[in-house]
Amino acid sequence: MQEKDLELLHILEDNSRLSAKEIASMTNLSPSEVEARIHSLEAAGVICKYTTIINWEMAGNGEVSSIIELKVNPERDFGYDRIAERLSRFRQVKTLRLMTGTYDLQLLVTGKNMQEVSRFVSEHVAPMDRIRETATHIIMKSYKENGNILFEQKESERLPYSF
Repeated sequence: MQEKDLELLHILEDNSRLSAKEIASMTNLSPSEVEARIHSLEAAGVICKYTTIINWEMAGNGEVSSIIELKVNPERDFGYDRIAERLSRFRQVKTLRLMTGTYDLQLLVTGKNMQEVSRFVSEHVAPMDRIRETATHIIMKSYKENGNILFEQKESERLPYSF
């Protein structure tokens, strides 16, 4: 991938609402070059989606988020892919990752309350073939999401310096 494309991706990741003209001034490209590169990255599937990060706590939604970790028996010839495909179809599953460590898969799951998350895990996830074990962690508060700080930062104070 070209360096200018990587630069574009970093800019868009930080703020996808910038206009082609604004990005052009940041990258020394013309607006038409920016649009062409972005279109090419979208067509290649590098840029998958534009989204908004919402502080749901501030919005007063009251939704519960949890991290569900799974130990899985991988399937011959498919590894973890088939079970991941099945899990990704549930609307409650917002993120799904293959991980190293004690657990194999990690899900970010949302629900109206803890009981709904618990029911989802016990009725839909745990009974699946190849799931050996689950661990559920309720997210109590998010301080940062996708690189975005979700709380008001105080003016940085100068720390005293001494030997």
